[in-house]
Amino acid sequence: MKKDNKLKVTYRVNTQIRVPQVRIVGDGIESQVVSINKALQMADDMGVDLVEISPNAEPPVCRLIEFTKFIYQQKKHAKEVKAKQVKVEVKEIRFGPQTDDHDYEFKLKHAKGFLSEGDKVKAYVFFKGRSILFKEQGEVLLLRFAQDLEDYGKVESMPTLDGKRMTMYIAPKKTQNKVLKTALELEEENTRMQSAAQKKQPQQKAKKEYTGPKVEGEDWDD
Repeated sequence: MKKDNKLKVTYRVNTQIRVPQVRIVGDGIESQVVSINKALQMADDMGVDLVEISPNAEPPVCRLIEFTKFIYQQKKHAKEVKAKQVKVEVKEIRFGPQTDDHDYEFKLKHAKGFLSEGDKVKAYVFFKGRSILFKEQGEVLLLRFAQDLEDYGKVESMPTLDGKRMTMYIAPKKTQNKVLKTALELEEENTRMQSAAQKKQPQQKAKKEYTGPKVEGEDWDD
């Protein structure tokens, strides 16, 4: 209800419009400039309202429409715009200070996917117990991670230590990620196809050598 009242205050309607001339628009109505009195008369004849939709135009633009219907359309449009807005999620990737290469590559691949989808990546190294002694090693790991992702994202904040966590944020590169996402998908598809082809490829049986008696006149080199 409060949102409806806010919309109603935003627009001037009927006699609230105090200008000498307006440009009228509406469904089935030819756009034209008329006096405010004529515009109000046209609205009254049609049983609708005169709603000012562009007050800064010269002259101001008004629409002939029922005000309740107009407010409904504005709310519906605002909801559609909000639904289309991309919601950026923050995906967390956790490392240990001594993460091995296999685990690192696995997490790097996931980070590329997250950034390609438009999500942020929160990468952090968790130091358990005495592993806090390796905090420099954790920082080096995060900086390496950022460098390996430079085609997919940019560092928003450098590694910072907070308690037992050293954290770094990486934001997606909007302009390049669609191309990189396609390339990543193609690479994965090619890998799957190669794997499937290897499984389907029939194994050739080794040719058995004939060890029996030779017959004169036959060629044994073939």
